[in-house]
Amino acid sequence: MNLASYIGLLHAGEDVLARSFRQLAEGHGDEPDVYHLCHTLAKQCDEHGRRLGPVVERYGETPDAEPERFHADAMSESRSGPLGLLRDLQDLHALVGFVDTTWTVVKQAALALRDEELLAIIDDCEPQTKLQQDWLSTRLKQAAPQALLVAS
Repeated sequence: MNLASYIGLLHAGEDVLARSFRQLAEGHGDEPDVYHLCHTLAKQCDEHGRRLGPVVERYGETPDAEPERFHADAMSESRSGPLGLLRDLQDLHALVGFVDTTWTVVKQAALALRDEELLAIIDDCEPQTKLQQDWLSTRLKQAAPQALLVAS
C-alpha cells in the first residue's frame, strides 16, 4: 500500500504551511491583516498535523522518494515591500494548493478503505485548507494593483 507516501506528504505539508504562514506574518508584520490572520492559519495547520498523528501511527509515513517532483519547501525568508508581499503570497498560495490536492488524494484512499476516522479528520481539515487558499487568492488580488502599478 502506498498510502504512507501521501500521509507523509500531507503531514510534512501541514508543517511546511504552518512555518510559511508564520514567516509571512513576521516578514510582513506592517500589514495587520497579514500578521494576525497568518498566525491564526498557522495554528490551523499545526492542528491539522496534530490530528494526523493517529493516522501516521496507523498507516505510517514514508519519506518522499521523489523530492524533485513532490516537494514543498517552507518560506525561509520574506521579501520586502509591496512586490515582495505579492510574491510571498503567491508562493504560499502554491504551497496551499499542494496541500489541498494532497488532502483530495488521501480522501479518495480513505473512501476506498472506508476509514471513518480519517474521513472525519479530512472533513474537518480540508475545508479549512480551502479557506486558506481562498484568503490567499483574495489577498493576492488586493495586493496586486499596489505592487504592480504604484511606483515604489
